[in-house]
Amino acid sequence: MEIGIVGLPNAGKSTIFNALIQANKAEVANYPFCTIEPNIGIVNVPDERVYKIAELEKSKKATPATIKFIDIAGLVRGASKGEGLGNQFLSYIRQVSAIAHVIRCFEDQNISHVEGSIDPVRDAEIVEVELIMADLKTLEKRLEKTKKLVKTDTKSAKAELETLLKAKALLEELKPLRQNLNLFKESEINFLEKELFLLTIKPMMYIANISEKDLPEGEKNPSVINLKDFASKNEISIIVLCGKIEQELIELPEEERKEFMEVLNL
Repeated sequence: MEIGIVGLPNAGKSTIFNALIQANKAEVANYPFCTIEPNIGIVNVPDERVYKIAELEKSKKATPATIKFIDIAGLVRGASKGEGLGNQFLSYIRQVSAIAHVIRCFEDQNISHVEGSIDPVRDAEIVEVELIMADLKTLEKRLEKTKKLVKTDTKSAKAELETLLKAKALLEELKPLRQNLNLFKESEINFLEKELFLLTIKPMMYIANISEKDLPEGEKNPSVINLKDFASKNEISIIVLCGKIEQELIELPEEERKEFMEVLNL
């Protein structure tokens, strides 16, 4: 499984990526686009059952499942039109099977925000709209080709045209496809996902990145409350964490890590 980590610049994507892969692989800096080429890390999924089965089968090797995390540079308003190298960054998202959208929910005067203020719901909408616009461009290109094929009166071309128009109508209403999968047949979903590589059909979750000052009750952060309400309305899962603390934890030995977590009531 491949998960793309996306979000606006300075939301904490690279910090959280480093924490997930337990290494300081991605550069973290207080300026947009400090990450241009995607950082990639592969993490084993802990599962004691794998080792127990290997023991029962007397296997010499137990291979756990893995997740590949891809830290993608920050998207900005207008990314679908090429702003901030947007087309390049969006192409990286097409490769992943799911999206983790990191959203800034912390105040810090030393870390700039591309929109000038902290507003998680606005930030979530900016990224969603850019994904929708990118998908519409993909559909428009495919429609040109399919409409020509329909003139030859092929049954498959007509079915494809119907699928494309249905998806286009939803996106034009700013409705991500992932929220409307019930309107499509399984074959249509496979076509949109695996042949066209549409972005809004991919599963998405939010990662609300809070300040260490909000710990241990980050759920009470007003920005988090607003974002959770927005996520619920849009059927998107959300987790709340402090990327800065998570990264600091991985740099500590196991025993010190436990003590540090106890001090923070984590």
